[in-house]
Amino acid sequence: MLIIFFLFGLIIGSFLNVVVYRIRTAETILGRSHCTHCKKTIRWYDNIPVLSFVLLKFKCRECGKKISWQYPLVELFTGIVFAALASQYFRLEDSSTWLITGAMLFLVSALFVIFVYDVLYMEIPNLVLWPAVILAFSFNFILDFGQEFLTVWERMSVSGFLAGGGAFLFFFSLAFFSKEKWMGMGDAYLVILLGLILGWPKIILGLFLAFAIGAAYGMILIGLKKKRMKSQLPFAPFLIAGTFIALFYYNPIVSWYLDLF
Repeated sequence: MLIIFFLFGLIIGSFLNVVVYRIRTAETILGRSHCTHCKKTIRWYDNIPVLSFVLLKFKCRECGKKISWQYPLVELFTGIVFAALASQYFRLEDSSTWLITGAMLFLVSALFVIFVYDVLYMEIPNLVLWPAVILAFSFNFILDFGQEFLTVWERMSVSGFLAGGGAFLFFFSLAFFSKEKWMGMGDAYLVILLGLILGWPKIILGLFLAFAIGAAYGMILIGLKKKRMKSQLPFAPFLIAGTFIALFYYNPIVSWYLDLF
């Protein structure tokens, strides 16, 4: 079953690459895929996720221009995360897990688009962000429906609201008082979505990891003299990376931390 989700993730990852490109160019996502250099339509057998990239030796068949590593990496990581989500949420014999898994797959797909778009263009696409926020908000209420024995703090509608709202206020303050020098306003809107997905207190670990990974990456770039202290980096990728880690490894990480004391 995990293999099926992995292969499905490869296909969706290929589609997400198209979404990233066509949001920027304002093209419809319904048209056939084409080379970004020569604009010629890509044959179906040249559009097989990851495999075609290798068989074509990283080049377009028509014009010979190099194909960006973005495409196979997004496909591969989408497949891996889809399989991980299936392992955590999906049970074939339990139809109630189908909705949970489907919603999580959609939300993770949105995060991949935001991740890549921010890396490429230093911008978070509202066209993807806000529909995902609405879905996550609605999904949390659906999850809580009929759950009579949950405490207030165990309900995702409450937990997600507190996590998203608290994270937003913190990031909004950073962006507002620094005039977006420390943090962009887009990041403040993004953490609303991340809070709705993770809930409380997982959002704390997600944000901590985001700052830790971002700081480590920045120091490496400074050490390699590729960036300076005042250089700006897109922060959404670190936020999303921290969210993925917290989503899958919250309990092991917290248990490890508590065992230190």
